[in-house]
Amino acid sequence: MSTFDYTRLPRNIDIPDQPATYLFFRSAEKYPDKVATSFFGRELTYRQMDKQIKKFMNVLRGFGVKKGDAVSIMSPNCPQNLIAYQAVLRLGAIVVQTNPLYVEREIEHQYNDAGVKLVVALDLMAAKVEKVIDKTPVKNVIVIKLPDYMPWPISWLFPLKLMLQKQSPEPVTGDKFFKWAELMSAASDQAEPETVSPDDVALYQYTGGTTGVAKGVVLTHRNIHANALQGRAWFVDAVEGEEIIMLTLPVFHAFGMTVGMNLGYAIAAKLVLVPKFDPDMVMKQIEKYKVTIFPGVPAMYIAINNHPRAPKRDLSSVKYCISGAAPLLSETKSKFEKLTGGSLVEGYGLSEASPVTHCNPLPGGSKTGSIGMALPSTEHKVVSETGEEMPRGETGELVLRGPQVMRGYLNQPEETAACLKDGWLYTGDMGYVDEDGFVFLMDRKKDLVISGGCNIYPKEVEEELIKIDGVLEAAVIGLPDDRYGERVTACIALKDGAKVTEQEVIAHCKERLASYKAPKQVIFVDSLPKTIIGKVLKRVLKDQIQGKG
Repeated sequence: MSTFDYTRLPRNIDIPDQPATYLFFRSAEKYPDKVATSFFGRELTYRQMDKQIKKFMNVLRGFGVKKGDAVSIMSPNCPQNLIAYQAVLRLGAIVVQTNPLYVEREIEHQYNDAGVKLVVALDLMAAKVEKVIDKTPVKNVIVIKLPDYMPWPISWLFPLKLMLQKQSPEPVTGDKFFKWAELMSAASDQAEPETVSPDDVALYQYTGGTTGVAKGVVLTHRNIHANALQGRAWFVDAVEGEEIIMLTLPVFHAFGMTVGMNLGYAIAAKLVLVPKFDPDMVMKQIEKYKVTIFPGVPAMYIAINNHPRAPKRDLSSVKYCISGAAPLLSETKSKFEKLTGGSLVEGYGLSEASPVTHCNPLPGGSKTGSIGMALPSTEHKVVSETGEEMPRGETGELVLRGPQVMRGYLNQPEETAACLKDGWLYTGDMGYVDEDGFVFLMDRKKDLVISGGCNIYPKEVEEELIKIDGVLEAAVIGLPDDRYGERVTACIALKDGAKVTEQEVIAHCKERLASYKAPKQVIFVDSLPKTIIGKVLKRVLKDQIQGKG
């Protein structure tokens, strides 16, 4: 065990009986002149952000948005996204974060499922909304432009860069489309919030769709508020009003929303907003703004670790990093910690829990390969197929409960009943709890490969595959097999110039794993299909290999 003092981590915390907007409101009241956001160098203080939020509340009221209405925000990280988010919640309306990478079919499904009345969309995505708007309940679209909140001369150069790259936004027409800048310039910065209860719905957070059509997770103000404060309690050494967060995780994803934006508000941090992850840009901003907290996914830390200019950058300001969405390899962790001098630990969560439920202690005290301990006020256990609690060290399905757990899935009572049972959230993740309360995940229940009657956890095989010299990334799936039912199939992307054969891969695994776990087939691919935050889409991968995609 580590020498980390685990008694510093509270097992339970008090959640104020306040809506989620209290997180920002408290910091704006206590630290009005502290910087809230920095966007390519242009800063807004908490006082200035508060005025912008009130302006947009008046804009929304002008369009008839009222309590309970669903409002979509479709943009990368930028001040307008954060402003709109707070304004919608203060009105008692419901935020629907829309992935900017969605295609028209996905947008149409989400807007109809959520009953979206108004959309706030980046100009680069507005044309996609225009193509489906007449098939949805959407009445109006407010179009935002990133340069509106950039400093000069970047605000002048950015559209030129898009034009040269042939990425300029397609023009949209019609009486349903309005410009953010024009609406905001005419709006008053005086506005009172609606009366909002902690148990009112705040968010329809759509899952990544890794198991099919994306589902709307219904999160209340209490869920969101609680998860931000649970995260705050974990950062025991964070200094209120002094931390600087690198926010390159998209806020339209629950991870970025909570561990980036809402945690930032909970500690009155400065949020350095980056619309799209680029390792060179991120390193420059870390060095320039002395970033102290950098939540991310393993792919981000790997990209920085392998960047040729990383050793020349001063990244020593970084103190705390929480990695999620995919397993954090020990090599990635140790290399990044050596590069920055900070602490990089693995955490865990899912949209259905706002999303964070587990994390390794910060700083230090982590266990390699573990997702960590349950956050304050969070209970967990591992259960068998029949729902019986498993002894420590034995594998079963991870289930949990706490104030961050969702109300249910939107419009899907059967799906809700399948994963919420007697107050416990069934995660679908297989794992075990060790003697110290740390959780180790084996794999997704749905990704389990059953070959010849034996259970094979893909993660265990993948961890061996990634150790092969020349392997960049790997995923293990089960494909239909007349003899075994399913055959263990390794899908591998190689590093540039690397040469690895199928025989070498199988031999490597047979030396390190029971023979039945070793791949029966190896398929080399250019890359693995992933969600925007780096989760491998095994369903899509399987369809591609079987000729369905």
